[in-house]
Amino acid sequence: MKRQPRDPYRDNLVNRRLISMAYGQIGMIQAAAGFFVYFVIMAENGFLPMKLFGIRKQWDSKAVNDLTDSYGQEWTYRDRKTLEYTCHTAFFVSIVVVQWADLIICKTRRNSIVHQGMRNWALNFGLIFETALAAFLSYTPGMDKGLRMFPLKFVWWLPAIPFALAIFIYDEVRRFYLRRCPGGWLEQETYY
Repeated sequence: MKRQPRDPYRDNLVNRRLISMAYGQIGMIQAAAGFFVYFVIMAENGFLPMKLFGIRKQWDSKAVNDLTDSYGQEWTYRDRKTLEYTCHTAFFVSIVVVQWADLIICKTRRNSIVHQGMRNWALNFGLIFETALAAFLSYTPGMDKGLRMFPLKFVWWLPAIPFALAIFIYDEVRRFYLRRCPGGWLEQETYY
């Protein structure tokens, strides 16, 4: 409240630094989390990453009911699609998990979250609500028919957590340097 209001002609709500942070830096870590979980589930079910490249035509063919995985197991079309949609669900859940860190780092631009704390109950409710909604969409019977979301093993929620920690640590270090060297090149490039 002590800051002057932004100049609507000069200060845009979205600028290149915000886009760089949201899509170029934090967004890349979030995408990596989603793809990592996808490949983990595929590998756990027999499709190692190198086997997946160039398999799309056979994978989507209803006529192929004996597609072999990396270990020689045969997969029917229906089983492949169930596995694929389970991976889609896990990708969605991994984005929810890394959004925990993204929401927390967006609380403050310069101060450490360690010093600021988590006293915003609306934000805390939002974190719990988005997690509950993801669980609801994943585990409610019938979601496989309409939204093609399949239940996940609990351990498939966990591979995204290191990526959430990476986002949190990355931004804490960035804010530490913003406080340490105000007006420096890091602030000019990343302070939105």
